[in-house]
Amino acid sequence: MRRASEAEKRALNEQFAELCAIPSPWGREAAMGERVRRELESLGLTVVADASGNLLTRIEGRGERRVLLCAHLDTVPHDDVPIEPVVVDDGWENANDAILGADNKAAVAMLLAVARRVVVEGSPVPLELLFTVEEENALAGVKRFDASRLRSELGFVFDHATPIGEVIVASPTAYRLEVDFVGKAAHAGIRPEDGRSAIAAAARAIAAMDLGRLDQDTTANVGTIRGGVGGTNVVPERCTLLAEARSFDPARVEAVVARMVDHCQDAANEPACECDVDVIVERVFPGYAHPPDLPGIVAAEAALRDCGYEPRHVRSGGASDGNVLVAAGLPVVNLANGTERAHEATERVSVSALEGMLDVTFELLEHLRD
Repeated sequence: MRRASEAEKRALNEQFAELCAIPSPWGREAAMGERVRRELESLGLTVVADASGNLLTRIEGRGERRVLLCAHLDTVPHDDVPIEPVVVDDGWENANDAILGADNKAAVAMLLAVARRVVVEGSPVPLELLFTVEEENALAGVKRFDASRLRSELGFVFDHATPIGEVIVASPTAYRLEVDFVGKAAHAGIRPEDGRSAIAAAARAIAAMDLGRLDQDTTANVGTIRGGVGGTNVVPERCTLLAEARSFDPARVEAVVARMVDHCQDAANEPACECDVDVIVERVFPGYAHPPDLPGIVAAEAALRDCGYEPRHVRSGGASDGNVLVAAGLPVVNLANGTERAHEATERVSVSALEGMLDVTFELLEHLRD
């Protein structure tokens, strides 16, 4: 397929800026979903939304092997700070102190640009375009999507905020822990011995845990601790901590989680604490490891080289909708799309990266032709 024309590049940048300006923190993607639906329907495509707001459309092509292209509609929360996309030093940024939303609207705008081209000129392969909700909420949207509706043989997501050329070949299995400590309230100055501090129990548990990078495959973190009554004169009766563990080795992460749970129970049973403890463990997403000869990886490497990028296989400590789709039996490859500093107020994407991924995707479809 020919590279993007100047008119296509201009339309891509304009639509990217428009989409970024639509607030869509996870759980509040309705306006964004409606805008994407209108764009697809204006091309004559039929768009089907499920109860969660995930959007699916199909575009016929010349080959027989159908291919899925996927992006997510939501962003992380930004406290309702407006997103005003501006170009600074040849890159898109938010003029205000908040995220830009390039994660994942760079991919959404790119897929809409692909749709505009192939609807008019034809696609080398039949396509399914999937736009998901609540990806930033532990992949909640795609988890609720019925993957049996898909007809594709392989697929791609474009959801890794690293330089173009990186091909994600592995992603970890992740678990989330929610731990509630329940002690007994008492006046902290008059009769503290009658109280049992839930915060003290949580602190003991956290201090006993191994956190950070545990080995080359495994990480663990306590991200939130909350409790007390907002003052200092009450022995705190309740405290909750939220933690996670990830590993490319499923057995290893299960062992790490088991130890974290043990530390919480041991802390609650300490004579100085004597708290009740309730632990909820959830597998947030499954991991995967792709073989290097996976057809999607081979095609991606060829497309990247044709566009002047050197392919690099990387393992990601993060996740994407691809984790859930791979677990459902669809070989999905996550490709880095050149965005930078995702989830940060300094998030940006260069104009060249935005346009470059459109060319890579055009080439990718050509290489997937039977």
